[in-house]
Amino acid sequence: MAVLGLESIRQGDRRRLVTFLGATALLGALFLGGQVYEFASLAGDGITLTSSVFGSSFFTLTGFHGLHVLIGVVWALLTLGKGARGRYSAGDTMGVEAFGLYWHFVDVVWIVLFTIIYLI
Repeated sequence: MAVLGLESIRQGDRRRLVTFLGATALLGALFLGGQVYEFASLAGDGITLTSSVFGSSFFTLTGFHGLHVLIGVVWALLTLGKGARGRYSAGDTMGVEAFGLYWHFVDVVWIVLFTIIYLI
């Protein structure tokens, strides 16, 4: 979604930028909600930060990632606000690009974490 927002503003379409940044923030918030649910479920099953090496590793790695997603959601909303006020244009996309780079770095980290924790 972040890439679609960047492409939208490069084409001068501020409305689509705001839409895609809003969708990005919403999906990030949904991810965080799922993470909170999973943390609560695991804690209910006795798996906590101090219960085992797995618990320590899981909560530390995924919690640190969740913090970065939260930062990304806030950044997406700030970028959305600036976009809605006309701060970005086809010739001035640096703020949207910077956010997009951060967001995709967080995506790549999640792919690695998901593979290690859930698939291996």
